[in-house]
Amino acid sequence: GKLSGGVNEAGIKYYNNLINELLANGLQPYATIFHWDVPQALEEAYAGFLSPKIVDDFQDFANLCFERFGDRVKHWITLNEPWTFAVTSYDYGTTAPGRCSTWRNNNCTGGDSATEPYIVTHYQILAHAAAAKLYRTKYKVDTKTYMDPLVFGDYSRLMKSLIGARLPRFTAEQSNLVKGSLDFLGLNYYTANYAAHVTNFENDVVNVSYTTDNRANLTTSLNGVPIGEKAGSDWLYVYPQGIKETLLYIKKNYKNPIVYITENGIDEINNSSLTLKQALTDNFRIRYYSRHLANVVEAIKEGVNVKGFFAWAIMDNFEWDSGFTSRFGLNYVDFTGGLKRYPKLSAKWLTNFLKK
Repeated sequence: GKLSGGVNEAGIKYYNNLINELLANGLQPYATIFHWDVPQALEEAYAGFLSPKIVDDFQDFANLCFERFGDRVKHWITLNEPWTFAVTSYDYGTTAPGRCSTWRNNNCTGGDSATEPYIVTHYQILAHAAAAKLYRTKYKVDTKTYMDPLVFGDYSRLMKSLIGARLPRFTAEQSNLVKGSLDFLGLNYYTANYAAHVTNFENDVVNVSYTTDNRANLTTSLNGVPIGEKAGSDWLYVYPQGIKETLLYIKKNYKNPIVYITENGIDEINNSSLTLKQALTDNFRIRYYSRHLANVVEAIKEGVNVKGFFAWAIMDNFEWDSGFTSRFGLNYVDFTGGLKRYPKLSAKWLTNFLKK
């Protein structure tokens, strides 16, 4: 957990081997420093991202990564889906450390859905900024509800007015540290929702949380009509134009930063009754990528600064709380047959697309 506790050299060896193998095959690694795995030692010592102490320990961890891997890894992502981490872990309480208000979930291990997600968000931003400053000053000679602090140095006026005293504040020094601390923005896009205004929010002073503060009900249908074709996961409906709309919003409101689409994809339910040939015929995934990539191209033509696109995922994998029941991969993995891999039709389509 802490640098003073020593370094796991076996872990260093694993990532060295992985990075070297990627480079040997002509693949440039983009490494994510934090993907929701707070060390248990830091949870027990000071409650992880609920404490300002996490900032220094995160910086130490980032420094170790830069030192050991930076000669080969030139693109770093500090935090994976920080909003999702704050919501699922500290508002809904469905992922570790499972904290939330009792009205939200009786199984939570303590917590406050109205305040803790904002505290965690605050220290994620500061941890990111500390790592970014370290990299820029020590390793990089030349450089060119999260975006407002990262671009402007503070939360938006709307956010301050809605959240009030529950929203942590940046000091002047922290604001200067955070402002301009991104070289590029990683955007994960899968789906979209309809939003309806909640008119009686002010009357509910008990059931307040990070996700109710947006004053909106999010739905996947309007007048009984789904927003798009449903995927395997309950939350994923196909809405390709949403990726273009999001990119244009970023351009308009946040000074048109460099953007990488760091995740985009669709899943199917793992169906053991399908033959291998049937499982590899994923025309729905080809439609998904074709339509989303077309919208990305349209956004680029309208001036959005998109520099790269990552498909989720290269292969079927363990999808968090969905486990092996959901398949997002371009390549099929036989979970019961020695994990042998087979390219799906979408993998062949994407290969041909990229060659054009």
